[in-house]
Parts: sequence; structure tokens; C-alpha cells
Amino acid sequence: MTAAADPQPETDAELPESGDNDTASSPAENPVADGAVADAAAEEDAAADAPAEPAEAEAGEPEVVEVVEVVEITEDAEGEVVAVEVTEIVVEESAPQTGDDEPWGRVDDDGTVSVREAGGWRVVGQYPDGSPEEALAYFERKYADLASEVTLLEVRHRRGGASASDLRSTARTINGKLVDAAAVGDLASLVARVAALTEALAAQSETEAVAAREAVDDAVKARTELVEKAEALAARDPRTVQWKQATAEINGLFDQWQSQQQNGPRLPKSTAQQLWKRFRDARATVDKHRRAFYAELDEAHKGVRDRKTRLVERAEALAPKGEDGIPAYRDLLDEWKTAGRAGKKVDDALWARFKAAGDALYGARVEREAADAEASREKIEAKRALLDEAKAVGDERDIAKARSILTAIQRQWDEIGRIFPRDAERSLDDELRRIENALRTREDADWKRNDPEQKARANDMTRQLTDAIQKLEDELAAAEKSGDKKAIAQASDALEARKSWLKALGG
Repeated sequence: MTAAADPQPETDAELPESGDNDTASSPAENPVADGAVADAAAEEDAAADAPAEPAEAEAGEPEVVEVVEVVEITEDAEGEVVAVEVTEIVVEESAPQTGDDEPWGRVDDDGTVSVREAGGWRVVGQYPDGSPEEALAYFERKYADLASEVTLLEVRHRRGGASASDLRSTARTINGKLVDAAAVGDLASLVARVAALTEALAAQSETEAVAAREAVDDAVKARTELVEKAEALAARDPRTVQWKQATAEINGLFDQWQSQQQNGPRLPKSTAQQLWKRFRDARATVDKHRRAFYAELDEAHKGVRDRKTRLVERAEALAPKGEDGIPAYRDLLDEWKTAGRAGKKVDDALWARFKAAGDALYGARVEREAADAEASREKIEAKRALLDEAKAVGDERDIAKARSILTAIQRQWDEIGRIFPRDAERSLDDELRRIENALRTREDADWKRNDPEQKARANDMTRQLTDAIQKLEDELAAAEKSGDKKAIAQASDALEARKSWLKALGG
């Protein structure tokens, strides 16, 4: 009498519809007529070959133990299945008998089967082609199927996961099956269980409704925040916006919108449409400003690209001039610095050409300097030899002869000519200049000593100092004779000063 249970579907509309058309009063209406009779006969033969069943359980004790698979299907907001969970649950059914000796069903001689209810016996169907035991077992299995559905509904309620509204819909469906059900068993207890479950689900539905409203309010608030952020982006001055960052921000807001739409509660249609219109308009405004900005930037880049292209062409045209084209290239470089930006890729490509043109000009200079340096090796050695000769200028005591030696060296120095690289030339010139300066210092000092005018002035000053010293000596002698200490001190100081001056003049 075990009833095989199908996996419990997630949608209540998919629950099995058993026992709706089982009432029959004639063989034509009998649910086991024709093919059903053959099935019953086959079951009887199979039962004869099967091992003996254990003794019937006492009334009220579990009689049927079965494993039922409960399927929980999780869907997203778009109705797509995202998870399927299958759980096996052991269901124990009580035997369709009461605690007393009176059975729930009876079978008349003509095969009519009735179920005992509170108001008396009710006919549930007819099974004329089988034994009374077979007829009763058939309708008891119908009862077991209904009991399984009730038990599965209770299990779903205990386990949670399904909404109360879905469970209430399933309870209504099962309750409809229990009304005048073509089954033999304690149908009243099943009705009572469904009624108790329906009452519990009613209270739970109210709680779920409140939670659903709160979830919708929170979702509306979250969507509104996304809309306001998008509108704030759209209201910014396009000339001050960092568009790479702004594009990432608006795309991030759109991703959040889609995530809330897919995973959050369903919003009222009018509210959802109003929020979406605002978000869509703000997003379109941002995109419009971005496209206008980049269009203007492209136009500006185009002008800069044209200017820099012309500069590159002019720089490349200087190549035949070689080193002589460097001044003109420097002027072009100044223009390049003020030309503006043409975009990184374009700028990099044009700069590579412009720099290559300059490298060619400076390369010509490097080649020329290298050739000059090679040609200057002998000149450097010659000038170093002249520097060795010039050392004799400092050793020569006769200034006139020293000047003659230096003049001859300078003449040869100029005849050798310029030297490359310039650093080497500056180093050699500095050494010769130090020798020249030393001789000039000697000449200036000698001239000062031998200048006639200075000599005449010095002689006159010497004569004056000599006369003054003689006079002061006479005054000092007179003061000493008189014993005038003050006069002695003054005459002594004045005399000492005049002698120092005379000594400085070489007198």
C-alpha cells in the first residue's frame, strides 16, 4: 500500500492531480475498467509470487515508510533557474484505520466502495472485477497519495525556502482534492491538517507581505540613489570632467542597476519605469557630453597634427644642409613646443620622425668634430711643445728678452690654428694665458719702478722729508735742553713718522 511519490515541483501548479475522477458507478466509469482490470490482474499475479508481507500494523502505528525527494528550485528576477536542490525525506504514514475495530472503508457485493465519514458512509467508487480486498486496497492507495501530498506540504513549510503565498496556493489545491475525494482513509484528519497549515500560512503571509514591502522600499531607495548619482554626473560641466573616470563611474552605476534589477525585489511598474527613465536620460546626457568632448578634442588634435606634420616635413628638408641646418632645426623645435598635443599615439609617431631629422643634423656635426679631432692631434702636440718652450719666459730675468721669447711663441701658436675638440683647445689656451699674465705682471712692476715722472716726484718727496727730519731733530734737541717733556714727545713722534716715510721711498 506504499504510494510512490514524484519529486515535489517548485511550482504548485505542477502538483500531481490524483483522485479527481475516481468515482464510478459502472464498469465503463470504473477507474480500473478495461486496461485497469488487466493491470489489477497483473498486480495479483505479482503479489502471488512476492514474499509474504509482514503482519498488518496495529491501528495508529506507522504502516508505510517511504523516501520522498523534495525539489527546491531557485529562480532569479527574470525567471531563470539558478539553483536546484533535491532533498530526500522519510515520510511515515499512519494506517488508514482508527483505533477501534471499525474500518474506514467497506465494499458491497457489487464492488461498490464506500468511505466512513462523520455523517455516515459515502460512496467513492466501484471495483466490480476484483476481490473486496483488492477494491479496498486500490482506494486506500488513493488515500496514501493524498496523505503524502499533505505530508510533503508540511515538510516544505517546516524546511522553509518556499514563500507562504506559494504554499497557501498548494494547500488550496490539496484541499480541493480532499473534498469528496475518491479515497479510503481518515480524510477528516487530512482536512484538519491542511486547515491548520493554512491558518499558520495566513499569519506568515502577512509577515512576508510586510517584509516584501520593506524590501521594495529599500530597493526603491537604492535605485533612487543610483539615479541621483547619475544625474549629478550629467549635471557637471563637460569641460571640467575627467572623462575616463566619469565613464567608469557611469558604467559602474549601470552595473549596480542591473544587479539590483536581477537580484532585488520586483518594483511597482510605475515606480520602476519612472526611475529607469531618469537613469536612462542621465546616462544618455553623460554619453552625449562625452561624445561632444571627444569630437571637439579630435578636431583640436587634427589641427595640432597638421601643424606638427608640417614641422616634421620642414625638419626633414634640412637634411642636405647637415650641420649648417642645426640653427634652423632649433627654431623648428621652439615651434614644436608651442604647437600643443595631438594625442599620444600621433604625437609619439610625429616626434619620432622630428627627432630623427634632428639626429641626422647633429650626427653630421659629430662626424665633422670627430674628423677635426683626428686632424688636431698633431696641432695639440705642437702647442704642447710651445708650452714647454714658454716655461723659459718665467725663468728669464731680463724682461725685454722674456717678452721677445713669448712673442715668438705666440706667433707660432697662432700659425698652428684652431684645435678640436674645443675643450682641448681651451685647456691649452689657459696654460699659455697664465704665462702671459705672469710676464705682464713683471712688466707692470718694472715700469712703475723706472717711470721718470714717478722718480722725480719721489726725489722731491725725499728732499722734503730730509729737510723736515733735520728741522725736527733741531726742535728735539732744543726741547731736551729746555727739559720740556711735552715738546720732546711731540718732536720725537713727528721725527719717527718722517723717517718711516723716507724709508718707504727708499731714502
